[in-house]
Amino acid sequence: MPSIAVLGAGITGVTTAYSLSQRGYDVTVFDRQRYAAMETSFANGGQLSASNAEVWNQWSTVLKGIKWMLQSDAPLSVNPRPSWHKFSWMAEFLGNIPNYKANTIETARLAVTARAGLMEMAERSGVDFDWTPAGILHFYKTRKDFDHARRVTGLLAQGGLHRQELTAEETLAKEPTLSGDILGGFWTESDSTGDIHKFTFGMAEWLKTQGVRFEMGHAVTDVRSDADGVTVRGRNEERFDAVVVSAGVASRYFAKMLGDRVNVYPVKGYSITVNLRDDASQAAAPTVSLLDDKAKIVTSRLGKDRFRIAGTAEFNGENRDIRADRVKPLVDWCETHFPSVSTESCVPWAGLRPMMPNMMPRVGAGRDARVFYNTGHGHLGWTLSAATADIVAGTIQSKLGQRKLHGMPQQKLKSA
Repeated sequence: MPSIAVLGAGITGVTTAYSLSQRGYDVTVFDRQRYAAMETSFANGGQLSASNAEVWNQWSTVLKGIKWMLQSDAPLSVNPRPSWHKFSWMAEFLGNIPNYKANTIETARLAVTARAGLMEMAERSGVDFDWTPAGILHFYKTRKDFDHARRVTGLLAQGGLHRQELTAEETLAKEPTLSGDILGGFWTESDSTGDIHKFTFGMAEWLKTQGVRFEMGHAVTDVRSDADGVTVRGRNEERFDAVVVSAGVASRYFAKMLGDRVNVYPVKGYSITVNLRDDASQAAAPTVSLLDDKAKIVTSRLGKDRFRIAGTAEFNGENRDIRADRVKPLVDWCETHFPSVSTESCVPWAGLRPMMPNMMPRVGAGRDARVFYNTGHGHLGWTLSAATADIVAGTIQSKLGQRKLHGMPQQKLKSA
């Protein structure tokens, strides 16, 4: 039975381990953290959102970024301090602007495909992750933003996603607790929400019972491939038939060791979890998942007593500091749009999203025949993970061979 090392126990690493295990491989997952899903997969926005598949490679994003550079509370923050990594990433980002439409369509297609795979994982494992088929409601306050959303809806439809245009009255009818001057919205009934940490941690615990080994709490310091296999050095030095790099922002570091260039950049995102401790707050918090496109803020209701609000993008290198000036806009947003929700108990968090310059995940084989990647999903890691896990497992199967035991119909990631 071929042995596969998976570097990273976040959402992409754990779903990759699942897809490989279901195909009969001997899988070992490595992570420096003691538990699964303790970094980027810990407290994201909670949305399984095919409706958020639009990539960022547009001139309008660049112009907004320049405008916002001196605003500490802006949705997009860029540290002007120069670094080669940042400049090379941004140059490639600009170079992918002509691929905006094709990559948006392909991302939507992957996101739609991933839904069935994630539900299969949840059903097989029996993990409880506060999942709800609540749908996702995008809302808009200006005609310019609403008209752009209408154009995006056309691209998403080409990727297989349907979303419904709503008037202001219909938008507020979908979520009566929402306050503000709303022009209109778009409703995606097929999207859903849940707790990514509970899902990933629960999946990891279940995979242990299925024979997947987890080497946790020790950093991988070296990984090398040769004609006969792959050597991974963590707590011990071990040999495998192949390796999958799903290590978030560390994927660039491991790829360099393996002779590949995977130009992921750590784009920091923030969230707050509002603890709904009283009946009034529980009644006033939305049950529908929301996306405010102007503020770039998303929300999810996680069970009866938690309300997750997430957003912002910060280009500041591999910096995990939680800045009060970046958290405050999330609290202010809650108090503006849901004034009856108490923000007395808010738990802030920040995580580094691993983003490729073209906003597409890096999925498939590396330069070496025994090296594979499933990384660089950015803000859509959970949304895309089941599909990309199946793609990379299928690629490994085609190259190394092994009887497929379960899994989704194999997909291919189209080049954009």
